Amino acid sequence: RGTKAPPLDWIGLLLMDTAIAFPLLAALIGVALLFDFLNGLHDAANSIATVVSTRVLRPQVAVAWAAFFNFIAFLFFGLAVAETVGKGIIDPEVTDAAVIFGALMGAISWNVITWLGGIPSSSSHALIGGLLGAGLAKAGVSAVVWDGVIKTSVAIFLSPTIGMFVALVLVLITSWLFARSNAQSADRTFRRLQLVSAALYSLGHGGNDAQKTMGIIAVLLFSQGMLGDTFYVPFWVVITCQAMMGLGTLFGGWRIVHTMGSRITRLTPHQGFCAETGGAIMLFSATHTITGCILGVGAARRATAVRWGVAGNIVVAWIITLPAAGLIGASFYYLTTLFS
Repeated sequence: RGTKAPPLDWIGLLLMDTAIAFPLLAALIGVALLFDFLNGLHDAANSIATVVSTRVLRPQVAVAWAAFFNFIAFLFFGLAVAETVGKGIIDPEVTDAAVIFGALMGAISWNVITWLGGIPSSSSHALIGGLLGAGLAKAGVSAVVWDGVIKTSVAIFLSPTIGMFVALVLVLITSWLFARSNAQSADRTFRRLQLVSAALYSLGHGGNDAQKTMGIIAVLLFSQGMLGDTFYVPFWVVITCQAMMGLGTLFGGWRIVHTMGSRITRLTPHQGFCAETGGAIMLFSATHTITGCILGVGAARRATAVRWGVAGNIVVAWIITLPAAGLIGASFYYLTTLFS
């Protein structure tokens, strides 16, 4: 009598919808955490390459050192980066499970490609590229939040250059300060200081990069109506992402460590300290700033100390990261629509 279903039928429909949606949501969160793990593995090289190449720490100790400071970074930083990724690149109203899946697969695929090639690209920018590609594939240019994209793009090009300059200035200042010290005493001092600079760099890396995954998971929860009307990042998301990044760092990224620590230029503890400190100062613009810092400390010694061919290949990887990850992300988005 009438068209309204009994209350128990509505409960049954709700439970059925939840049973269908929850496994998909859990699977996507799992893919996001896989990206976070790969981010730690892939970008751990940025944290430990210099301290390993200068033999201040053994590789196994270095990754443990970096992983610890990656994990505790949430105690020192806010969540501005997570909120930017969650609502500052693609309109949250456009974002759905297919867009998130495309974005994550674009970033993961590009990370694996560059890891196999030993190329230190930015996982953060790969994720943003994947998000842009999937968002554009779904809704076109109207989906893009241009202010956030422009800021990110400017950082890609400016931060390595600024990092190179900062590291060069640090070399000059510290060289002047230690000009009257004997070589062995200065070397011992910079070996100790490298522990501090590596810790600071890892703190910055954990505080910056883990937030990208937090933003992705939070916008996924928001799109499913699980955060209510207000976008925010739940604490369980924060702690889980930090833990996964720390775990990934523990596994290291030895191919990229080799490129960063020895193929660009040979480093002393003094140069390693300056590169890490410059990277820590500039990290909040872009993870790959450490490459610019390594170039800066190498060039401070002499221009021929830098293998500019290797550096050129890395720069090319920086430039193509966004479009490459975007194309992959768009492809995975279209692939999901075939099965929906």
